[in-house]
Amino acid sequence: MRILFVTGGSPATVFAVAPLAVQARLSGYDVLVATTESMSPFVTSVGLPAVPVTDGTMLRFMFHDRDGQPLTLPTDPAERLFFNGRGFGRLATASLPGLRALAADWSPDLVVGGSLCYAAPLLAAELGIPSVRHTWDLGEPPGIDRGADAELAPELALLGLDGIPSTDLWVDICPPSLRDPAPGPRQDMRFVPYNEQRALEPWTYRRGPRPRVCVTAGSRVSQDDEVAYLRELVDSIAGLDVEVAVAAPHAVAERLRADAPGVRAGWLPLDTLLTTCDLVVHHGGGQTALSALNAGVPQLLIPNIPKMFPPCDRIAAHGSAITLKPGEQHRDRLREAAEELLRTPSYRDRSRSVRAEIAAQPSPAEVVGALQGLVDTHAVAGRNGGVRP
Repeated sequence: MRILFVTGGSPATVFAVAPLAVQARLSGYDVLVATTESMSPFVTSVGLPAVPVTDGTMLRFMFHDRDGQPLTLPTDPAERLFFNGRGFGRLATASLPGLRALAADWSPDLVVGGSLCYAAPLLAAELGIPSVRHTWDLGEPPGIDRGADAELAPELALLGLDGIPSTDLWVDICPPSLRDPAPGPRQDMRFVPYNEQRALEPWTYRRGPRPRVCVTAGSRVSQDDEVAYLRELVDSIAGLDVEVAVAAPHAVAERLRADAPGVRAGWLPLDTLLTTCDLVVHHGGGQTALSALNAGVPQLLIPNIPKMFPPCDRIAAHGSAITLKPGEQHRDRLREAAEELLRTPSYRDRSRSVRAEIAAQPSPAEVVGALQGLVDTHAVAGRNGGVRP
């Protein structure tokens, strides 16, 4: 069986599908990962073969139309979700020529695409093979799909469709208790944290005498205002009796260490670091949130992107986190919330209950068997004239 995985344009979209792709390869199946040129190093960093299918970046797809004209980000949250969907639709249109060329040389039996990788179901529909939609984290709002439908209307019309083709199977890594109900056949899979690794220093896997707080804004922090944002987070908890570790890209970490010599900062593998932490303060990114839940660590969530609000609210409603929305994210409130999370055992207990739930989900090895079954069923249906047994 040949499985083609399709990622998005950020490292998190690579790391989300890596466990299943790696397991499929270890199980003896042929695997290729189609990705953007800028994400190819992240694919190869986890030991997977990468095929760049576009040199475009998500920044370009989001803020420029197909003709290269600049676009303005809407202020209304619902409009912003639609806007995001159109951006991911443009990623799909840019990727399709490369995907078609790849498929002509290397005929896949199955296409597995990330949540918002709309080129995956389109390619599968063109080839007449099954497609799988693989969640990246705790789910995406439906408004994004509607934006992609609008952007991809010309491509969909050529296939005689008025919307993104339905998937044959969802592989869902979101713990069921935090999942937003969604249509389509579901295959649960255990979340396995994946990230780009570095040689570890002993302190990263050893607890110290004081509580440890991890602060991060994800893997794409680079601009001056984002560095200032991280510094603001660090300063907000500086008065607490805690050890602070900032997970950030190397260049950002250097600047933070220069500004705050007592802070440990670097590209810190979260799968290891979080097992020694008592709290994670972060931007609400899905992979970071799931990594914290997998470690059983409470979270202070400070999302600023509308699509992150619903999953952050679900984690907070579960009792595993406190979510502060824009307007609440001032220094005093951040410190107050961090202090509450550290001193209240129920947040840790609820986080650990999700950790146990994650551990009970089917492993990637079990899900690879389900993918083989999907391909086998599709083959039998084809022999029966399209009627499934």
